[in-house]
Amino acid sequence: MILAGPTGADSLVIRAARVLDPGEGLDATLDVRIDEGVITRIGNDLDAGDLRMVDAGGMLLAPAFIDPHVHLRTPGREVDETIESGTAAAAAGGYCAILAVPNTEPVVDDPNLLRGLRARAVEEARVPVGFLAALTKDQDGEELTEMGALADAGAAGFTDDGRPVASAGVMRRALQYNAITGLTIAVHCEEQSLTRGGHAHAGAVATELGIGGWPSLGESLMVARDIDLAGDTGQAVHLMHLSARESVEHLRRAHVAGVRASAEATPHHLCLTDEAIRTLDTDFKMNPPLRTESDRTALIDAVRDGTIAAIATDHAPHSPEAKNAPFESAPFGVIGLETAFSSLYTELVESGLLSLETLLVRMSAGPAAIFGLERPRIAVGERANVTLIDTAGSWRVKPETLRSRSLNSWLLGRRLRGRICLTVAAGAVAHDGIAQSSLVSA
Repeated sequence: MILAGPTGADSLVIRAARVLDPGEGLDATLDVRIDEGVITRIGNDLDAGDLRMVDAGGMLLAPAFIDPHVHLRTPGREVDETIESGTAAAAAGGYCAILAVPNTEPVVDDPNLLRGLRARAVEEARVPVGFLAALTKDQDGEELTEMGALADAGAAGFTDDGRPVASAGVMRRALQYNAITGLTIAVHCEEQSLTRGGHAHAGAVATELGIGGWPSLGESLMVARDIDLAGDTGQAVHLMHLSARESVEHLRRAHVAGVRASAEATPHHLCLTDEAIRTLDTDFKMNPPLRTESDRTALIDAVRDGTIAAIATDHAPHSPEAKNAPFESAPFGVIGLETAFSSLYTELVESGLLSLETLLVRMSAGPAAIFGLERPRIAVGERANVTLIDTAGSWRVKPETLRSRSLNSWLLGRRLRGRICLTVAAGAVAHDGIAQSSLVSA
């Protein structure tokens, strides 16, 4: 069992929703009955009996989302986020499961620490959580962790996210050794000799603002290296938060060559370009940085055709005190769990750049397949992992309504389309926003 978190067995009938599950070939107006956390019937005019009935007419019921790249800041920086607050934000964003990265304080590189986090998640999490363990000890890129022992302790995969593995030899040994676990290695692709001192994409905007540049080559060189190492070892590698056109081109060539490489893109890289940093608002400072329109277009094309199979938020909470600094002094990162679907629906689906079906697959089935998790399915006999979305509704992103402990969102003040009204995760209602929507419950 990789994921740790709450167990529940809620019962309800969701009536007259547009039920859309691309993986099941399902797209129809239907009722869905959930008994003690399990989908028991799908049809029309289902009898609710004494169960709670949710009138979902005109709404969308879809498989709930999985986020493979979340910073929960636990242990060590609970002032920025906790397991409880981070998973509450996830549930409010339509997620039924998340994977937490290990660059905490201390780093999750010890089996006992990992077991402790899993135990805490059972008590504190609103949705199931998988914990990725560090690839190298203290994420220093020099000595491999005890990957077998960490896998036995329940690791969901391995990564040094936040830092690259600078040594090709160490990275190659990690891929070889990981053959014994069967888990996914996720890599932060950065050639630090090129990115050191960089705070924004090395282009016209950074030059005009006098900000240190971070070139695309600082990502794509490491992407190419890790793809080559995956090909050489015959092992799989997952590329985190791609941002550059050249990285996408390397990935396409890898797929043609049969290399086992997968990738993710974030909502902010799919929706924004480096033009956004002209305000010097530090909520637009990301790692990797926002790039050009040609980079954004390449990412969207890759998400559309499946070259990039997953969308991940890279939810990175920082306190207002940390972010309230000059652009070059502020930390990288933004939150995104509560706004991911709505921002992508508003910016990409409503504009016609991406189909709704593709968005749902990349936020649910795609991450599940990469990390070997069970795909959320709307099917009889399945544990309920669904999200109910008012696609016609709009909402404004405001600090007082965010569940995260941190407020560093690039969307503050923006009005978005697509409100998450209900999330059922592992059979339990994890988020219930129906009272704030146009739905009626009885």
